[in-house]
Amino acid sequence: MSDNLPPCPECASTFTYEMDALLVCPECGHEWSASAQESDDDIVRDSVGNVLSDGDTVTVIKSLKLQGGSGSVKAGTKVRNIRLVAGGHDIDCKIPGLGQIGLKSQFVKKI
Repeated sequence: MSDNLPPCPECASTFTYEMDALLVCPECGHEWSASAQESDDDIVRDSVGNVLSDGDTVTVIKSLKLQGGSGSVKAGTKVRNIRLVAGGHDIDCKIPGLGQIGLKSQFVKKI
């Protein structure tokens, strides 16, 4: 057994092992692909589950107050050419009239 294998996503067992291209848990019998699990962590999804990527156009689904200012982003605002970043606000974008802001993906919908 290797110490660098991830734990089982079903039962969190640390006794996983490799079998061909799959990882296997001997305790619950769950089999999964190691490459698929690594890529799932980096996927950003919108409020309805669509996968977002850099350059997409989204619309805001809820009116949002801006911190540190008196402005707000109204529901239905279209945001073009988004950029995905790591952190709490996973979308960086520029909204005309407001400037550069960070949005959370749970408040947008892909167009």
